[in-house]
Amino acid sequence: MRPQGSPQELERRRWRAIELLKQGQAPVEVARHLQVDRRSVRRWKSAHAREGMAGLRSRPTPGRPPKLAAPEKKQLEEILLKGAKAAGFPSELWTCPRVARLIARQFGVRYHVDHIGRLLHGLGWSPQKPQRRAVERDEVAIQKWIKRDWPRIKKKPGD
Repeated sequence: MRPQGSPQELERRRWRAIELLKQGQAPVEVARHLQVDRRSVRRWKSAHAREGMAGLRSRPTPGRPPKLAAPEKKQLEEILLKGAKAAGFPSELWTCPRVARLIARQFGVRYHVDHIGRLLHGLGWSPQKPQRRAVERDEVAIQKWIKRDWPRIKKKPGD
């Protein structure tokens, strides 16, 4: 699992570990002080012995680069916030297939529908289920019924 922090913060932590080791602290003490595993401190120490400070530098994150860059993701979120109707869909409901079509149309990038949920989660969005309500529903009549008839029908008054 990748540790928390930016590459620069992680690099500074490794340099701090080497400074503490040079001051004579044991790897176990350094690990406790920096709240890392002792094996990490030993690995950093050996990398420093082999390559010097270059051995402690941060490296690019492995893995496939994202299809959408950060500014494009921000633009996507702005489009999503305007609503599905504003994006040309018949209703306000955002679905993964709709978002995938929007991304393909807007950015020329194709995402598999199953990945859209992960992408949206990364933007801080969560899945929501729309409430199913009848088109004929009359909210005013419902509120009147709750105030007038419901107390009369309840088994225990005051509940």
